[in-house]
Amino acid sequence: MNRRKSVKIIMISAVALLLATVTTACSESGQNSPATKAVAELKQELPEITVYKSPTCGCCKEWVAHLEREGFKVTAHDSNNMDQLKKSLGLKSHLASCHTATVGNYVIEGHVPAADIRRLLKEKPDIAGLAAPGMPRHSPGMQPPGEKPRGYDVLAFDSEGGTRLFTKY
Repeated sequence: MNRRKSVKIIMISAVALLLATVTTACSESGQNSPATKAVAELKQELPEITVYKSPTCGCCKEWVAHLEREGFKVTAHDSNNMDQLKKSLGLKSHLASCHTATVGNYVIEGHVPAADIRRLLKEKPDIAGLAAPGMPRHSPGMQPPGEKPRGYDVLAFDSEGGTRLFTKY
């Protein structure tokens, strides 16, 4: 692990520990402080994302790390039967990528940036989910560190597999 990744992991761990400490201290004292409210709002805004991925896929692990760096709590499950999982979630084959996630009532397929997931959760459109079909080269999990997403589209899709543009990169 390089130094930059180590520093990021330490910083994220420190913030998580600080938030946990503030939450515990405030709840034990019965206070309804601004810090307690801020922690509660943060947890509300960023629900847990469940990710299903191949146990050997490196870009899937990088996408999970991207979500965690962006403040999401991620539970990842390794699966050797991704096709069956995608089918059980109603995902059509033309939308497929290497990993699949669920957040709330939505399916997230592939290398969708955390910013798009935040927007989805804020706007709550009447769709089945978001997809970045295939494995876009300059997407989170596929791009070089520090590079912004570019050169691909994130699609909103319905339960029939119909799509519309959600974000163009």
